[in-house]
Amino acid sequence: MIPVPGFEGRRIAVFGLGRSGLTAARALKAGGALPVLWDDSVSSRMQAEAEGFAVEDLTGADWSGFAALVLSPGAPLTHPKPHWTVDKAKAAGVEVIGDIELFARAIAALPETERPKVVAITGTNGKSTTTALIGWVLKQAGLTVHVGGNIGIGVLALPAPTPGAVYVIEASSYQLDLTTGFAPDVAILTNVSPDHLDRHGGMEGYVAAKARIFQAHGEGRTALVGIDERWGKEISATLVKRGGWVTSVTTQVLMVGGGPRRGIPADQVADRLPEPRARYFEEGHLITMEATDGELTGDSVMIADLTTARSLRGRHNAQNAAFAYATARTLGVAHEAAVTGLLTFPGLAHRMEEVARLGRVRFVNDSKATNADAARQALASYERSFWIAGGRAKAGGIDDLEDLFPRVVEAFLIGEAAGPFAARLGDTPHRISGDMASAVKAAAEAAAATGRDEVVLLSPAAASFDQYPDFEARGEAFRAAVLALGATPPASLARAS
Repeated sequence: MIPVPGFEGRRIAVFGLGRSGLTAARALKAGGALPVLWDDSVSSRMQAEAEGFAVEDLTGADWSGFAALVLSPGAPLTHPKPHWTVDKAKAAGVEVIGDIELFARAIAALPETERPKVVAITGTNGKSTTTALIGWVLKQAGLTVHVGGNIGIGVLALPAPTPGAVYVIEASSYQLDLTTGFAPDVAILTNVSPDHLDRHGGMEGYVAAKARIFQAHGEGRTALVGIDERWGKEISATLVKRGGWVTSVTTQVLMVGGGPRRGIPADQVADRLPEPRARYFEEGHLITMEATDGELTGDSVMIADLTTARSLRGRHNAQNAAFAYATARTLGVAHEAAVTGLLTFPGLAHRMEEVARLGRVRFVNDSKATNADAARQALASYERSFWIAGGRAKAGGIDDLEDLFPRVVEAFLIGEAAGPFAARLGDTPHRISGDMASAVKAAAEAAAATGRDEVVLLSPAAASFDQYPDFEARGEAFRAAVLALGATPPASLARAS
């Protein structure tokens, strides 16, 4: 746990007692604050009382006595309308913050020589994989690394700071909206596409929330920005004017010529790269990185051939690798060690995860693809696929995926979006399966019937909430249905070989 100082002896309102809320209350209490908790759920309040916390109905509380409101990221700050606790806090002049802001203040309170490094990652898609990949690369290089935030462990539940440690934090737009002093040493924006617009009042608000990860950018800090979309380009251009280091990352090919692939070999940088770029590379700084399918290039240097990295298939994973490599180099990891870390990454569950094989058919779980932009990355990674899609559709459905429909041998549609998705697919072969087990069985049979090497791909392009509590549960349902057919998990295949 990371104790939060600065509120000693003062009452702090905490609303929302999920993972982040209870963890924040514990960290505040450990720092000497007097947290006062409330949640609409009776069971959550009972758990808080069982831990010895003061539980008080905040609807009737005297808000003038609170030093701050720690708000759950699940409660709206501004849209569609502010949560009632936000209205009460603002009326009383009480600041509204979240768990990442508490983490930031705990780090800032340490003497400068004792502060750990902080890496923060946000973006519409890819942030969880990038977070896990950075954590893996840094750990393989021998650093003390703590990974958490919007992925896995709540940020304040991570181990207490020690000099030389690195915190790798995934931050959602909801969490960033609740920060004022968050100042990561390395701040990363993977990409931006329309998502959660109802919570941010539209695209402008959503982009502004994401851009808050760079609120402290300046000298001594590094920003890594995906620039494939105009929002990223605009943010990158703005940051360049503020000082500090900015590395732009793209999946588009910018450089022509170079070594045996497209870049200068890393061991020839001093001889073939002009100054000051050769010096920048040796110091671990890059101006531009190109992440294409199978290779990673930075400032005309061939960084890595990713074709041997089983868990980094596709341009989107090459982009994730670019962020991880640049982060590792910024933190002093040598080129060779950073590349070794990339190539040994085992991958994450529910993100382009090969769960099993049955004959010549591979089954890939990409349940994390809860919108069309995320599903695009998976569909684009295979020349052919038997596609399982559907759930609770988001704005635009699968309209933006039309150019990839020719790669779909047949689609198997589930959940609320089955009908609308079927209409959008038009002449692309498809059937409405309804539930996961039926879709898996039908897709497996259709794939096996071709007699070719085939892929059954779960990449829903929709939220899970019509049939499952979250994308993890949906992915596990896919895995269970696949294994029920008698398919063999990759670990078993490895043992057999």
